[in-house]
Amino acid sequence: MEWSLAIGAAVALVVATTIGGLIWSRRQGAVRAGGLDRVSAADVGVEALGGSATLLQFSTEFCSRCPGTARALGSIAAEREGVDHIDVDLTHRADLASAFRVTQTPTTLIVDGDGIVRARIGGPPRPDAVREQLDLISRSSHV
Repeated sequence: MEWSLAIGAAVALVVATTIGGLIWSRRQGAVRAGGLDRVSAADVGVEALGGSATLLQFSTEFCSRCPGTARALGSIAAEREGVDHIDVDLTHRADLASAFRVTQTPTTLIVDGDGIVRARIGGPPRPDAVREQLDLISRSSHV
């Protein structure tokens, strides 16, 4: 009887871990609403944000996924006029991690031309989702 209980507990643990991993994996790169946060160029130590939008990436020195994310976001920004990509290294700026509630790297904030955070992405962003958010920002600024 003891072995059957142990095997049952092990199976339950594997199932729970698998479900948790699938949920976590599904949330990586997903776009969430940005809320009412506002970002200024001074907040992140740059001269100016993008005229129509900014892809604000938070990274650290030891983040293995951050360089690929920077290349992808830089490429998307280069496709669109008025869109900038800014990569902020949080290694020596823990204050920014707290201020912008960054709990993982990379984290990307999609900020409109007025500095309002329109979307937040935890983990490597899906390029099509970033482009879709930029399209939404572009449409709302022409209304």
